[in-house]
Amino acid sequence: MSHPTPSSAVAPSGAPSGPPDAFVHLSSAGVSLLLDVTAGRLPSVVHWGAALGRPDVDDVRSLAAAAVPPYVNNLMDEPVRLAILPEHHAGWSGKPGVGGHRSDGADWSPRFTVDALDVTGGAETTRASSGPGLIDAGAALVTVGARDEVAGLALVLEVELTDSGLVRMRAELTNVAGRAGSAAAHAASAAADVYTVTDLHLALPVPPRAREVLDFAGRWGKERTPQRRELVVGVHEREGRKGRTGPDAATVLSVGVPGFGFGAGSGEVWGLHVGFSGGHRHYAERLSTGTQVLGGGELLLPGEVRLEVGGSYRSPWVYASYGDGLDDQARRFHRWLRSREQHPTRPRPMTINVWEAVYFDHDLARLRDLADRAAALGVERYVLDDGWFHGRRDDHAGLGDWVVDAEVWPDGLAPLIDHVTGLGMEFGLWFEPEMVNEDSDLARAHPECILQTGDRLPPRSRDQQVLDLGNPEAFAHVLGQMTAILTEYDIAYLKWDHNRDLVDAGTWPTGAAGVHEQTLAAYRLMDELKARFAGLEIEACSSGGARVDLGVLERADRVWVSDCIDPLERQQMNRWTMQLLPPELLGSHVASGVSHMTGRWHELSFRAGTALFGHLGIEWDLARATDAENRDLAEWIALYKRHRHLMHTGDVVRVDEADPSLLIYGTVAADASEALFFLAYVGRSDVAPLGRVPLPGLDPSRRYRVAPVLVGSPDHGLTPPPWWGAADADGSYPGVVLDGRALAVVGLQAPASFPDRVVLLRVTAEG
Repeated sequence: MSHPTPSSAVAPSGAPSGPPDAFVHLSSAGVSLLLDVTAGRLPSVVHWGAALGRPDVDDVRSLAAAAVPPYVNNLMDEPVRLAILPEHHAGWSGKPGVGGHRSDGADWSPRFTVDALDVTGGAETTRASSGPGLIDAGAALVTVGARDEVAGLALVLEVELTDSGLVRMRAELTNVAGRAGSAAAHAASAAADVYTVTDLHLALPVPPRAREVLDFAGRWGKERTPQRRELVVGVHEREGRKGRTGPDAATVLSVGVPGFGFGAGSGEVWGLHVGFSGGHRHYAERLSTGTQVLGGGELLLPGEVRLEVGGSYRSPWVYASYGDGLDDQARRFHRWLRSREQHPTRPRPMTINVWEAVYFDHDLARLRDLADRAAALGVERYVLDDGWFHGRRDDHAGLGDWVVDAEVWPDGLAPLIDHVTGLGMEFGLWFEPEMVNEDSDLARAHPECILQTGDRLPPRSRDQQVLDLGNPEAFAHVLGQMTAILTEYDIAYLKWDHNRDLVDAGTWPTGAAGVHEQTLAAYRLMDELKARFAGLEIEACSSGGARVDLGVLERADRVWVSDCIDPLERQQMNRWTMQLLPPELLGSHVASGVSHMTGRWHELSFRAGTALFGHLGIEWDLARATDAENRDLAEWIALYKRHRHLMHTGDVVRVDEADPSLLIYGTVAADASEALFFLAYVGRSDVAPLGRVPLPGLDPSRRYRVAPVLVGSPDHGLTPPPWWGAADADGSYPGVVLDGRALAVVGLQAPASFPDRVVLLRVTAEG
């Protein structure tokens, strides 16, 4: 569905006139969101969860009345009403939605009155003879306007339920304080009229049966490590103060029925994601009253948002997903992402990135040879990584000087790019536009363009500093140099890196905090380049997976999951990154046999089998590959091309671990006509054989043939189960035919295998 802006929203035909006084029921894809927008109050949630069907207005009124808690001694005399923007004035003792104040400390607890309610999206309105009506709108966008005349603040809330059942919300706060009197009084009051915003958070209630928290931690090279805990009275809060999303970001903070897992029936789960690449906050809060919420928004540093009269601050989108199990929750994110106009829909090009092949050693003959080898294997995109620009012989210098290094590339990049494109491949190039080395022409000429606080530079990280893109001159410099490169050369793809946290990130000369403006400027830079160069694709990389969020995904076409390409580590990182993003957005590469990050050695079949379920690529010096490895790699690439449509459009299925040594996951076509399942042996079990493994997500009434997919050289240590049948002359196995119900409920015996192996199962509907 389309996502209109508030200015395009219109009231539904037949909606009540006058001050808003209605219930709004949004429902789609098995989810209902029932809002109470009565008596001029900010919307509160009567229900968010499983679909309610088509309730009538009397049912809705009864649900709202039944949700009012009884009076308990020593609480408010009137029941506390929790709005989507939680309000302190109403007696809410948890985190308030608005944090802010005037210079004298006033107007810190606003009380908004709703004066506008618009619903966009096929609404049907039911009226009652008296009392609030019901707007039953399906998947729609609700826009609520409100004001506090005393505090001098106006508010616009947007709440949308998408076709996939995903909820997204944002708020815009405007300073509308009035000034009266003489010109002198007008000037004197200007400073007092400024409103400083410290927080703007949105929250949704979750039922008391949801008492277990799941979110993610991690570090560089080991992103999105799951962690669980009980939700107790207090706040489980995850703050991102790195100036970027962070490898340890909560990503999706979920609260569910204790023990919830991946599959349907494993437990309801409610999750929240803040779609922003700068400072951010996710939290789950349980009050002593038993009320529970999931909330979040941008984490603002002191003084970052100071609204002059007429000025506005709009929060990032906050996304919320309900599911019967984690796969159902994830599927709502995936389907919404795939529904966007900008979502990449052409086949995801098989990619090679040359970083782990050559690092900073940019030798034209070697790079051309690597291109020849890649093209022969079926690679479709060739990416030149760090080291091509002025002064960049290592990672200590050059950032900020985005011109081709004439000493290394005396004829420019054309000799390589022409060779690559002549082989039928696209060409991609690495940039780190938001960073600067002190050892660079830019920093020497304009040290004031470095983000800095007071009279000091921040501590270095990776021997670099952060370029203040909020400074118009710095922004213009980077945009101009990148535009020149993209104009001169045939470049289809940017690997956009961001290799350090923002520390002491102030703006010169005042030193005022600048993370908020820096993040918005980075977005503007991406937007402007995409507007200037049609078809340009961007990979969001941030020392690996430290910028994985739905804010950057409004501009980027994939993310780099992690700098660690060790397949054993990637099994877990890819598995959990898919809680937010579908596989076609996950950069997933086949590295060399020995991981440069962990030192582990793995067979090609495990490296390629792990990387296959994503946006496949290579990060390997192919000149060192044996003939047998090249033959096997060509087969894996051909397999990717045959099945990438299925993997990049189907529903992700992950099976709860019956044995920690085996991960089971895959993709099922939207029409359930086919599927591809992966059995990843990530350790050694204390039992053998492992027993039956389920293959869920298929049509229970259809019959399917399940057969192994064998690629390349035989894997040592693999013992087929009897159901594979006798091998044909070409080495393929016929497999077995069963209905989808039996495959999900009973399952099939897993092969016996050495650890660090992947077995693929192809599932096709009979007839």
